[in-house]
Amino acid sequence: MLDVRDRWPGSMVVLMEVPPERIHRYGCAAVEPTGEEDVVRVTGLVEGPAPQNAPNRYALIGRHALDPDVFTALERTPPGQGGENQPAAAPWEPAAGGTVHGVVFEDLRHDTGDRAGHLRTVSRQACQRPGLGPEFAT
Repeated sequence: MLDVRDRWPGSMVVLMEVPPERIHRYGCAAVEPTGEEDVVRVTGLVEGPAPQNAPNRYALIGRHALDPDVFTALERTPPGQGGENQPAAAPWEPAAGGTVHGVVFEDLRHDTGDRAGHLRTVSRQACQRPGLGPEFAT
């Protein structure tokens, strides 16, 4: 992500395509191509959209390299779901000079944001651990 940010100015986020039935759990980015594989320009952000209202299936997965001016915008942004500060709700584009890019991540991701994801992560890690994996997997 930081290597990509060196080539593209402004703020940088990491995106991952998720199934439509899970997009409501994330901030969702509207995007347009940049001409570089796996790098897109973010043109808008929607927090927790219903599948039919999502611009696509690109979810923000919690990794950002933000232009410093974004923090000023976040201070002016009211809390979102659950009373949390929601970076996806901040007016990033004006704060970052109109430039937010996303790196599309397509590898395995461990999501511990819910009980099932936490258990899957712990199980995967246990199965891969030498001395524990074979015993744990049986």
